[in-house]
Amino acid sequence: MKVNLLLFDDFETLDAFGPAEVLHRADDCLLDCFSAKGGEVVSAQNIKVVTRPFSEADPAGVFLLPGGMGTRKLVEDAEFIALIGAAAGAAAYVLTVCTGSALLAKTGLLDGRRATSNKRSFAWVRSVNPVVRWVPNARWVVDGNVYTSSGVSAGTDMALGFLADRHGRAFAQALAARIEYIWQEDPDSDPFAVAD
Repeated sequence: MKVNLLLFDDFETLDAFGPAEVLHRADDCLLDCFSAKGGEVVSAQNIKVVTRPFSEADPAGVFLLPGGMGTRKLVEDAEFIALIGAAAGAAAYVLTVCTGSALLAKTGLLDGRRATSNKRSFAWVRSVNPVVRWVPNARWVVDGNVYTSSGVSAGTDMALGFLADRHGRAFAQALAARIEYIWQEDPDSDPFAVAD
């Protein structure tokens, strides 16, 4: 299964590469990095990544969307939101990390669905689309083929949860052990939860 990671300037590095580390270890996942137009993209931590244009992506498979400070201006970028809507609509699975869910919410594809996001940015994310059934106490949320996670490191937990759903809990536990990661296995347990 192809994993299409869509990057943009000022994305949060761990949002993208925590899940990427997990997903690339599954034999059935092939990961590639894209951006809207291709070329170099720079994370919030000044990590430079060379990407391919998203027009070259096979949209089937997994669409992975990180968050970060870059989401604040992109949420008002109609062309970028249209790209996300088309990519997410064609994907078998959609995974967002942190404020990436705000971008997905802006497309309307989360309308009436359960989702979560970074708890430090929760009020802003909710304001982007109040029709979404935002879950304030969740490490990650699954609604149909859409997985959304809380902030930054929660994306790694969500990616393990995604693989557990596909390959079984033992598979995900063994993978977490292989990367020496303590997996927060309960999606409903969020130590950073906010009041509803």
